[in-house]
Amino acid sequence: MESWNLRFFVNLDFPGNQLIVIPQTRSSLSFEYSSYVGSARHLFEENQFRISDEVARGYMTNSDLEKAVKAFGQRCSNISRIYSIGKSVNGVPLWVIEISDKPGEEEAEPAFKYIGNVHGDEPVGRELLLFLANWICDNYLEDPLARTIVENVHLHILPSMNPDGFSLRRRGNANNVDLNRDFPDQFFLINDDASARQPETMAIMSWLRKIHFTASASLHGGALVANYPWDGTWDKRTTYFGCPDDETFQFMASTYSRSHYNMSLSKEFKGGITNGAAWYPIYGGMQDWNYIHSGCFELTLEISDNKWPSANELPTLWEYNRMSMLNLVASLVKTGVHGRIFSSDCGRPLPGSITVNGINLTVKAGRTFADYHRLLAPGGRYDVMANMPGYKSRNTCIWLEEAAMTLDFVLDPEVILKGNLPRSGCECDCGYTSRLEFVDFLWGSHLGVFVILIVAVGFLYLLLLRRRNTNFSKHRHLGGQKIAGGV
Repeated sequence: MESWNLRFFVNLDFPGNQLIVIPQTRSSLSFEYSSYVGSARHLFEENQFRISDEVARGYMTNSDLEKAVKAFGQRCSNISRIYSIGKSVNGVPLWVIEISDKPGEEEAEPAFKYIGNVHGDEPVGRELLLFLANWICDNYLEDPLARTIVENVHLHILPSMNPDGFSLRRRGNANNVDLNRDFPDQFFLINDDASARQPETMAIMSWLRKIHFTASASLHGGALVANYPWDGTWDKRTTYFGCPDDETFQFMASTYSRSHYNMSLSKEFKGGITNGAAWYPIYGGMQDWNYIHSGCFELTLEISDNKWPSANELPTLWEYNRMSMLNLVASLVKTGVHGRIFSSDCGRPLPGSITVNGINLTVKAGRTFADYHRLLAPGGRYDVMANMPGYKSRNTCIWLEEAAMTLDFVLDPEVILKGNLPRSGCECDCGYTSRLEFVDFLWGSHLGVFVILIVAVGFLYLLLLRRRNTNFSKHRHLGGQKIAGGV
């Protein structure tokens, strides 16, 4: 007979924040969430409390949001571009604002993304992200922090990942799927069927294949805390389970929390931050997937205790979160190790990768400029290594202070033997290939001709040398006679 445990906890990320009682067998592998039933995708039930028209009044509708995004693009066209990464189930475009001094261009700079409204009934994030975009536009010429972001980062803002859920005023999308449980999971075989994945989820995954994001954050509601990976555990226990970059994530979460009006003062979460699995485990979450599959350091930010506060509270919530949102983006260039990877024989950029001894995560360099941006907690000693197939790895030991460090790597090509001759692994031959082809020509099928030419030249040289010696002897004999006659 199986023994049973009764676990009681308050799921703060579930509609209504109700008390959930879960009977669990010790041998059971079922998910510990009321949001899963049958499959790991669909919600257990609808919201117990419907959002009234009165509560929702003052928030932008999806149509209002689209107009606001496009209006921003026209007003701040010199530092922004507007694009869509896809559509929701009901065909609503997922609009993105990119902010940069060179929007749409690839540069040797880190990219950061903010995503709001992952859950339809958590709309504060979509409003605050429009506040953020407009504040940067209004202040980047005068404010040093805003100028740092515009000139050194490519900031991408997706105000609403779940416009359908917002319209329905419920957590899930139009198919009633929790989008923050719809990503492939590292511990359990869920959401691996791409054909069953939601279009909003697929849009995010495709987005990360196109843009190499260094870090990101999604904005949620229902609590006040900065959440960092891992979000789950292999045995589904509620316990601290840190990822390889646990110290760096704690630093990032603390950057947000300490800059916030009162998040770091939390009595529930020490310092206003929490490991996801230690709070309550989830599976199929977006932040873990970002880190594992793209090397993108993502936080889940709970920015309002009330999921749907009155609209007149939005300006205050913006002021509470403004410095946090700005400092988190700026931390990409103010901390960590940044640089480029080059080839020693040609000087061309190498799109290699960066590893840090003791941290099981590889960060890839950009394809065009081979720039890398490795986030690391300051105040530590790190052994950093650059790698590129066909080249010898190179490592160096650094001590990272509070400020960012620039560290470029120059890699030597491995020697590849071809026809018993050394050859560089560099695709850019810099004239080396033509020289090798000439040598191959001489030492290949034309070796006999080459030998005959050498013998002929040598024979001619000997004839000329012999003739020169004969002429020299005659002149010497005549000269002696002349000298003798004169005496």
